[in-house]
Amino acid sequence: MIEKIKAVVIDDSAFMRKSLSIILKSDPDIEVVGTAKDGVEGVELVKKVKPDIVTLDIEMPRMNGLDALKIIMKDAPTSVIMVSSLTTDGAEATIKALEIGAVDFIPKEMSFVSVNIINIKEDLIRKVKTIVRNKFIKNRLHKLKGSDPGIEREAIPRFRTSKELPRLGYKAVALGISTGGPLSLQKLIPHINGKMNIPFFIVQHMPPKFTKSLADRLNNMCPLNVKEAENREEVKNGTVYIAPGGFHMKTYKGSNGKIYIEIAEMPSDTLHKPSVDVMMQSVLQVYSKYTLGVIMTGMGKDGLEGIKELKRLGGYCLAQDEDSCVVYGMPKAVVDAGYADVIAPLEKISEIINKAV
Repeated sequence: MIEKIKAVVIDDSAFMRKSLSIILKSDPDIEVVGTAKDGVEGVELVKKVKPDIVTLDIEMPRMNGLDALKIIMKDAPTSVIMVSSLTTDGAEATIKALEIGAVDFIPKEMSFVSVNIINIKEDLIRKVKTIVRNKFIKNRLHKLKGSDPGIEREAIPRFRTSKELPRLGYKAVALGISTGGPLSLQKLIPHINGKMNIPFFIVQHMPPKFTKSLADRLNNMCPLNVKEAENREEVKNGTVYIAPGGFHMKTYKGSNGKIYIEIAEMPSDTLHKPSVDVMMQSVLQVYSKYTLGVIMTGMGKDGLEGIKELKRLGGYCLAQDEDSCVVYGMPKAVVDAGYADVIAPLEKISEIINKAV
């Protein structure tokens, strides 16, 4: 019999504690072993019951979520999902939480209306199960605890690729990433050569405001200019453009021959907005096979159709390897389809891009 996943819910809102508990317990594989109304209670509860995963609110009395997270990661390393309000302050705090050690986050509306809680049910349960079973995350927690990872030793990232990317004369990089992305991008983008003279287009699945906070954080960390993309702005070489949450990012060539960005709501029927596929297929219309496609950690298969078109045009794809992904979903789809020319761990990706471009 498979042991149930033990979860703890920490939130100052009684409504949120009850709602999140009901959602988690609705899955037969998950058991809520305790709840706490602030960071002080939460830290003590985590130390006592040693759960597999914690949902942690950011804004709480006595001890906020960031301070509680620091203590949890130091004294009782555990997988943590932040519960964040869709505000600028909430977005900035969430980015900090991911740097401290949180694995992922789920957004909540400030109104706390029940329909929003229902909407996150499927997403939350999928994230909980994926995170708890992830070998890379388990290995990281073992290291933080100072224990022998044992059977998880296989999860140590290793370089696995049979060849390097050819120097094709790339004119753009199109990168798709999702779960585990913010921290992974902080380990990647600052190591890209500051003299890189082509644009980067990045789709990170995040809500509005969160992408702006991520872009600002990355901009402070690296020599390249990193910004949230704006509608009708001219594309500049040496700039990293991050698609704004809630919108698609596209590129087009103007009548003057210059390349511009379009921020659009259409198509409206995509699973994600922004969508990696929408961005990548648009970039390919401008840069064709001279686009370097990069697919990194994330759930699902967004980016697969874009990479399929890139390969049809004769382009090349770099995929993150399983061992270094927080979630091996998007890269797996590309690898399984046979579209990945190079498969590499996170710590090697910047080196490979620098060398090829």
